[in-house]
This record gives sequence, structure tokens and C-alpha cells, in this order.
Amino acid sequence: MKRIGFDNDKYLALQSARIKERVDYFGGKLYLEFGGKLFDDFHASRVLPGFLPDSKMRMLVQLKEQAEIIIAINANDIQKNKRRGDLGITYDLEVMRLIDAFREYGLYVGSVVLTRYAGQSSAVAFERRLKSLGIHTYRHYAIPDYPSNIPLVVSDEGFGKNDYIETSRPVVVVTAPGPGSGKMATCLSQLYHEHKRGVDAGYAKYETFPIWNLPLKHPVNLAYEAATVDLSDVNMIDPFHLEAYGETTVNYNRDIEIFPVLEAMFTQMRGTCPYKSPTDMGVNMAGFAIVDDEVCCEASRQEIIRRYFHTACDTRQGDSDPAELQKLEMLMRSAGIETSMRATVPAALTAAEVTGGPAAAIELDDGTIITGHNSDLLGAMSAALLNALKHLAGIDHSIKLLSPTVLTPIQQLKVEHLGSRNPRLHTDEVLLALSICAVTNPVVALALEQLDKLRGCQVHSSVILSSVDAAVCKKLGADLTCEPVYQTQRLYHK
Repeated sequence: MKRIGFDNDKYLALQSARIKERVDYFGGKLYLEFGGKLFDDFHASRVLPGFLPDSKMRMLVQLKEQAEIIIAINANDIQKNKRRGDLGITYDLEVMRLIDAFREYGLYVGSVVLTRYAGQSSAVAFERRLKSLGIHTYRHYAIPDYPSNIPLVVSDEGFGKNDYIETSRPVVVVTAPGPGSGKMATCLSQLYHEHKRGVDAGYAKYETFPIWNLPLKHPVNLAYEAATVDLSDVNMIDPFHLEAYGETTVNYNRDIEIFPVLEAMFTQMRGTCPYKSPTDMGVNMAGFAIVDDEVCCEASRQEIIRRYFHTACDTRQGDSDPAELQKLEMLMRSAGIETSMRATVPAALTAAEVTGGPAAAIELDDGTIITGHNSDLLGAMSAALLNALKHLAGIDHSIKLLSPTVLTPIQQLKVEHLGSRNPRLHTDEVLLALSICAVTNPVVALALEQLDKLRGCQVHSSVILSSVDAAVCKKLGADLTCEPVYQTQRLYHK
């Protein structure tokens, strides 16, 4: 059983209370920027064992009678068909998915705002689609020299040119399908327009990472840097907080850079700024719910290793800048982290060396490591999956769950009729074959019943897995990493 390092119930109670306090402080109207993922926050659940992936949504549901949601999406991201990395869907489709998900929780989505709008054809089409579905849409525009040119930003030629977003509830949550969508600018633009209308409104930021009251080099905060290496985010000591209070807190570069804009805006509207630092404007209480620091430290070190392998594979496939991998290597060196600290890595590499071909290793919940390697019938991942299911079900390793009489026709179908070069069965094909055999074979049925126990397991492959095998791992809830090498020297890999 995995150890818990984070008290989720305590977190929900503290976080809800903190947000309500901030609403009251600003007289009943608060624009709350939500950083990161509102739900499906698997990064947080990995580095803070005990944190539930939908914790933020659970907290927000407690405020649902007071809250409405604005979703911001960068029009340039729509035009570029930018995709969410973990789900593989474009940002515009993610907006639709978010709206559906919020509504399922009983939360009110007030509108969608297209930021950095400049008449992009895809953005125009998306706006038209939203309006046809009855969703209120607004446009915000790029401001030259944002955020450094504060006099221009905080003027009728800056924020003043943006559409004013009509809202009706005291807590306005601004979220987005991904980073760089303009959430903070949307909030600040709204504050400018509210002030012109005589409405006393405030702003706060709810960002889980970096955790402001943990040390700068704490593994949890380093894991955030590893997770955002493509954004060039850097954790920093908050210089404004240090100067104002003599207290060391952690923030990140983008919030520190934007703080003078927020400070200037509040000063212009209220005569003074209620915040003395970026840390002040945050409401994150996650640091107070950590109950076992070492558990969270170790989980974060493992997350950094996972991020390293993901970036290494992306770099090998031409999908990442090599500089991102170099940054992760430096981060690992500075933290004393080596890839061998991920138990499945040496296990998979040793199995590959012994067998002379690709191998995979699965670490089960109790720490047991199961390996598999290529054979005439099965790929390495498929073999490891079958071996893990047999182990979990208490089935003797010598018993074959799928006999050649079942597998051979599938191979013939793949090669002779569907044009596949690889006769070995992928994991999805193995699971389908198991499902068919389970109808008449109770031993196979027992093995299939163990699938849920693979959720949260750690997997490593000695080669880059096919997209099919990688997708099955994700669906099973297993955390997969791969060595950044291909099984063959071919230039084209499916």
C-alpha cells in the first residue's frame, strides 16, 4: 500500500475558507485566476500522494452557488491547432470538454473569451460555433509591449479596448485549456472595466505550484519546474515579499514579472495596492496539507525522472527542443537524482541485456517488479502485462493464458490481411484476446479481474513504445516511461 503524504480533506477545508476570506476582503466581487488543471490534475496527485485529481473541482463545488466560470483561450493556439499533451486534443475541443465537465458538476460557465484575438480564421470559426451553441463569447486583443508598458496597458488603449465580460456572481473563476491562454490578463482587464463602472472588485490567484511556503529547491517545487520545462518557467524567491516582510517565499518568474502591472492597476483604481507581493495575491493552501514531507519528496523525485524520460523521448522524436532536455539534466544533477532511482529502469534494461531484445518492467503497488520481453508471439509490453496479471491473480507463471492456437490467427490477420509488418501482438490486441477467452476459461477471467490493480503502477520500456501500447498504459492508469531509443533503425515509426 502506497504511503500518503497529503491530507486531501484538510486541504479542501483550508482552501475553501481561504477563498471565501478573499471574496469578503474585496467587498463581494473576486476574479480568481485558476492556474493548472481544475480537474484531472494527475501531476499534483503524483507529487502529493493523497491529493485527488479532482480536488480543485470538489473545492469549487462547495462555492458553486457563488461562482461562475470564464474560459480563456488564446486565438493563436486555435489557429495553430495546439494540443493538450496528456489528452491529445486541440485546445478548442478542450474548451468544449471543459464546459461539459463543469456542467456535469453543476457549475455555471458564463462565457468564453478569445484572447490575443486578431481575426484568425480558425478563431472566427470557433467563435461562430460557440455562439451557435448559445455560449457567450468575447474578444480580448494583444497589447503592444505587454506587460512592461504599464501606462499603455492600464488605459483605454490597452485593457480598455477589450470586450467587457458580463458576469453575475461574486466569484468569477477564470480558467483555460492550457498555459499561455491569457488568464491573468483577462482578470486584470475585467478589473479595469469594473473600476470604470464603479464596481469594487478584486483579484486573486489560485495556483497549486510552486508551493510558496516550501523551500525553493524542495523536490515538490523542482518537480513543477520539470513539468513546465517547455514553458521556461523558473521558480524564484519572491523579491517583493522578501522586501516587504523579510520573509522568504517561492513564486515563479511570470508572476513576478507581471506583479508591477497589477500593483499599478490597483494603485490607479484604489489609491493603493492591497498586495505587496505576488505571494500575497495567491490563495494556495496546499503546503499546509502536507502531512509526510519525505513521502512527497520521494514522489516528486520520481516525477522528475518521469518528466526527464518523456522529454528525452520527445526530443528523440523531434517534438521537443534539446534545450529542454538539457535543463532537465541540469535540474536532476543539482538535486542528486539519477534515472536508476526509478526501480523499473534498471529492471527493464537488465532484462533487455539478458534477452538481447526489447524488454519492459512493471512495478506493482507492493513494490514487486515484473518483466517481459519480445517473443515470436508477443511484444515486450504485452508479455509484461500478461506476467503482471498472472502474478496479481496468483496464477503460476508456467500457465499460458493465451495459447498459440488463439494468437496465431490474430497474427495472420495482422500480417496477411491488414498489412502490418509486426506479427507480435500489441497490448490492446492481447486484452481483446483475453476478453474473448475469459468467456470459457475462468483462469483467464481471474487474470482480467486484476486490471484495476495496475492503476498507479510504474512501467518502463527499454525502447520507445508504439502509440498503441502507450495509449493502453495511459488508459490503465499506469505511469509509463521509455528509453529514448527505437527498436529498429527505420526512419519511419508508427
